[in-house]
Amino acid sequence: MFTRQHSFGIIGVDAYIVEVEADISQGMPSFDIVGLPDNAVKESRDRTRAAIKNCGFEFPVGKITINLAPADIRKEGSLYDLPIFIALLAASGQIRADLSDSAFIGELSLDGGLRPVNGLLAMAIAAKEKGISRFFVPAPNACECAVVKGLDIYPVKDVVQLVDFFKTGTGIKPAPKTINTNHNFPPAPDFSEVRGQIMAKRALEVAAAGGHNVLLIGPPGSGKSMLAKRLPSILPEMTFEESIETTKIHSVAGILPEGVSLITQRPFRAPHHTVSAAGLSGGGTVPRPGEISLAHNGVLFLDELPEFSRSAMEALRQPLEDGVITISRVAGTLTYPCQITLVAAMNPCPCGFYGHPTKPCSCSQTAVNKYLSRISGPLLDRIDLHIEVPPVDFGALHSKSKEETSDVIRRRVNRAREIQTKRYDGTGITCNASLTPAMLKEYCIMTEQASNMLKSAFDHLGLSARAYDRILKVARTIADLDNCDIIDSSHISQCIQFRSLDRKYWKG
Repeated sequence: MFTRQHSFGIIGVDAYIVEVEADISQGMPSFDIVGLPDNAVKESRDRTRAAIKNCGFEFPVGKITINLAPADIRKEGSLYDLPIFIALLAASGQIRADLSDSAFIGELSLDGGLRPVNGLLAMAIAAKEKGISRFFVPAPNACECAVVKGLDIYPVKDVVQLVDFFKTGTGIKPAPKTINTNHNFPPAPDFSEVRGQIMAKRALEVAAAGGHNVLLIGPPGSGKSMLAKRLPSILPEMTFEESIETTKIHSVAGILPEGVSLITQRPFRAPHHTVSAAGLSGGGTVPRPGEISLAHNGVLFLDELPEFSRSAMEALRQPLEDGVITISRVAGTLTYPCQITLVAAMNPCPCGFYGHPTKPCSCSQTAVNKYLSRISGPLLDRIDLHIEVPPVDFGALHSKSKEETSDVIRRRVNRAREIQTKRYDGTGITCNASLTPAMLKEYCIMTEQASNMLKSAFDHLGLSARAYDRILKVARTIADLDNCDIIDSSHISQCIQFRSLDRKYWKG
């Protein structure tokens, strides 16, 4: 007898429908799974056989063939256990319910219990788009799918409960559509805890308002890491669409906190400098998002930037430019989104005191040049703001004056983002950092004095065409913070100040 059940697979961060076809015919007893299954899918034979017998059902005798269509896409993981189980019972006549409007996902334990799997949110979205009305998932995954409206999510504890539901229509109720955003994460540290560093704080405010990348250079103990870790506290709140995108990526990667339906706090990822290029960009034998994509709509913080491998640093170049990262492997090509704010921190030399006002540097000029040359020119060119973080003097540390809080800064950032949202409505652009070169002339209008100042800086500093575009984008953000429609010379001068630091260390 033949039957067909619906399931889903994952390519990148998007889901596609998988038809699980089961055929039981006369012949020598066998159990074959076709349709490009990996080892985890092939092992479904043993898990399904044990679950059927241990739960009191009858394992069909005969030549069993399971086909996972489309057969030209490789199927990975243990998520097909439940649809294979249902297909076998339906083909052998042990389930007689109409399942044409249903889809199944889940890993089976040997006693028939269901274990959670990754990527359920993307699958639930695809199920709704394909006209599926009932989605049966492991109970721990039900909360994750609650954000998808128009789709009934049925949390299943074990297969006995599920088969009884098909026979009686009772025992399982659709999961409530309550969206749980409680991460139990501590709040981001506040900018009021940072003493001094007025210039660096201003630069991070500009970065938050426009989505720009930042490089912080300074001696050890000057507060680079402290500043970077407080950037999330001034970023604008995530929109619902951004939350969905971020939650999908974390779900596919298997790091979505249990019981959380939607991520509403912008990610802050800080990989160690020993991370590989694949760990940063994604991929691997079983493809999964890397740190760049896990920071999507949030902050990627790279501390001690020169200590990262050259290949890892160069892997940042294309994602910073395009906002997506494409990974090509023999099995296929995957694309992950990665709209990030990059914050990188580094010392100016191996000992850390090159250019320090009081402490002498113990490094030779050759050692300093070698250390700085680990950061390539093309990568440096893609970072909008280059900020020197000088050591904080005793007076600033001992001062009892109150520093500006993150809430105050965030209100200014939100106002600037609101201006950008209205300006770019309908264009697909969300912030100034995403402006295309063709849009710069339309939205980055300058006064004549500002234009002359930019021309002078371009000639004297030897800026590239990319640096020119990025200065305009940053100037547009500073003008938005000042609530100005036209970019004037004061905005350009701030941009040049934020951009010319590399000339001090990299000598042009």
